[in-house]
Formats: sequence, C-alpha cells, structure tokens
Amino acid sequence: MNVLLAEVDIPYDKLIEMEDINPEFADTDLALIMGACDVVNPAAAEVEDTPISGMPILLAHEARSIIVLNLDERPGYSGVPNTLYTNGRAILVFGDAKQNLQALLEGLGG
Repeated sequence: MNVLLAEVDIPYDKLIEMEDINPEFADTDLALIMGACDVVNPAAAEVEDTPISGMPILLAHEARSIIVLNLDERPGYSGVPNTLYTNGRAILVFGDAKQNLQALLEGLGG
C-alpha cells in the first residue's frame, strides 16, 4: 500500500500506522472509507475460516458514523462479504468514488 501511495506523491510522513490509528476510531465521529474492502472488513475478526480471518484491519466500524464510497457491494480480493456494509451506522454510496466524494463535498457547501 505504501508503494501505491508513494506513486501518487503522498508523503510518507502523512501516513499513520494501523496500530496507531485504530484506538482513535471509537472516538471518531465519522470514518470515510473510499475504495477499501478487505482492510476494513470486520469479518476478519468476527468470522472464522475465511481468507482474511485474523488479518489486521482498520477498525472503522467502531466510528460513530461511517460513509463507504465504493464501486459496488461485491466482496474484495478475498471474496469475503464485507460485514461493514450491514452496519447500521454505515451509509453506502456505490459508484465512482471520486465523483461521489465531489458530490458529497458540494452538498456540504465545500
């Protein structure tokens, strides 16, 4: 992941390690998820015997509210359905994430 971010000129010093950010999610008003699936899938901790069982994930599901911008609701590379999508605090916005984020920002007056 760090290599991909470096390719689009995201400075390494702007990245926060998973173990450093995860404790913050429970006190977070909003987690905005863009184009991620397996890395935020609570099934990694909740469902046994899957390709992602035991995999470290971002604990975005602990935030008070969650907005997921993703192309569709299909499982990620692992093939495991994302239980975040059935979280009652999650709003799912499917389609082009960039366009949907721009529309969201415009709707907020930004």
